[in-house]
Amino acid sequence: MRHFGHIPSATRTGLFHREPAAFTADSPARTLAVALGATLYSPATRPRLADDVRKQAARGVVSMVLCLEDSISDADVEAGEDNLVRQFADLAAGTVTAADTATGTAMDVPLLFIRVRDPRQITDLVDRLGETVRLLSGFVLPKFTETRGHAFLEALAQAERTSGRRLFAMPVLESPELLHLETRAETLAGIASITDKYRDRVLALRLGVTDFCSAYGLRRSPDMTAYDVKIVANVIADVVNVLGRSDGTGFTVTGPVWEYFRPGERMFKPQLRRSPFLEGRAEDLRTALIEHDLDGLLREIELDRANGLLGKTCIHPTHVVPVHALSVVSHEEWSDAQDILRPEQGGGGVLRSAYTNKMNEVKPHRAWAERTLLRAELFGVAKEDVGFVDLLTAGLAG
Repeated sequence: MRHFGHIPSATRTGLFHREPAAFTADSPARTLAVALGATLYSPATRPRLADDVRKQAARGVVSMVLCLEDSISDADVEAGEDNLVRQFADLAAGTVTAADTATGTAMDVPLLFIRVRDPRQITDLVDRLGETVRLLSGFVLPKFTETRGHAFLEALAQAERTSGRRLFAMPVLESPELLHLETRAETLAGIASITDKYRDRVLALRLGVTDFCSAYGLRRSPDMTAYDVKIVANVIADVVNVLGRSDGTGFTVTGPVWEYFRPGERMFKPQLRRSPFLEGRAEDLRTALIEHDLDGLLREIELDRANGLLGKTCIHPTHVVPVHALSVVSHEEWSDAQDILRPEQGGGGVLRSAYTNKMNEVKPHRAWAERTLLRAELFGVAKEDVGFVDLLTAGLAG
């Protein structure tokens, strides 16, 4: 797998100063946490789920969550479990194993995670999946707290022992205890304790902003980002403060879901074919996106990164390419990060950027530079004259 791997090689060459690196489900956890990108959710009950997974992989999706929790009704859980077992068998029948990537043949499925409701489902599903568990990267754990999390993570450890397969957890931080001010600090401390204990198994932490809003009867409009809802923004800030530190104790924290979309999975393409921004007039992109309720999405992605989040939960395929296009490292960012991390700058100091528009302080900006170069490895570095419009256009056309 690689980001933008669905577009032709010649197109990538024209876009990237450094192309995105390839990775597999067996890559190091630090790599996979960054590589998640736009994680697309799908109900586990979809009758042609295996075909859906293949189709989305061909469009550039590299991580998916197959959901047995809030996206399906209580009455459909058993049917969803049965369907997952069948669909994994379908996927496995035509899938190259990770070991085969040594021959140069890429896997045809993304990183797959199952969102469960209770710990029992983890061990039960791993047993039922049998040999096809090789296609599973882990589980998404809902409404995660220290108390609930212990049972989930113990079940995950048991499933690993049974299957012989490395399995990751992605806890979802969405409980009322985390939202409410009087219990937030204690809840965050508990989550920090349990995730540190199982650090090797926790791939990333996900934010359940829809649940946060629900607790107060709120719903943000397409004109507003999560950061415009102050109750939500405060929780995000506290989560990053405690769980997203760059001192080695933190985890990757992913951005919240964007709820809005227009009917039709290929909604951008007619506008892209007609629009002058194929000729470099990027100002027209904003108008086109506003018409499709995605201006808010773009602003939220930028605010996610500014607030320490990486990647994003997505519920519609049309959200994936914008998330990935905005994850590519600009040539200017890459140049700054390279300068900051040069061995000769190990003693600190201040440097004028190669773009002569800012000062780079070696010590304060080191953690940022390290994070930027890791993102550059997985999402690539754009050429100097390549911007978001070019990347979005190529990603959609691919």
